[in-house]
Amino acid sequence: MKVILVTRINGAVFALNPDLIERAECTPDTVVTLVDGTKYIIAESVPEFIESVRHYRASLIAQASRLEAEPTNTHSSAPSSDGDDDAKVLPLHRNGR
Repeated sequence: MKVILVTRINGAVFALNPDLIERAECTPDTVVTLVDGTKYIIAESVPEFIESVRHYRASLIAQASRLEAEPTNTHSSAPSSDGDDDAKVLPLHRNGR
């Protein structure tokens, strides 16, 4: 399971599953509320916290793209002219939509 690291006001770092986040508020401290109602006060600002969640979600999409690309890598293809075979744009498929 992927998590993000956040810091309590007292300086202790803990891992938080961003899939369980309902909201983040600035009151003036940053208060993160989970879907089950659990609240955490963290040292990060709301924009810093949102950036951590964005980075987490982007890493999931990148990982899914790599997994989706693996079966297609079994056939040969011409290398790109710039020599960077890792930089590919892959379509995301929405099943049933």
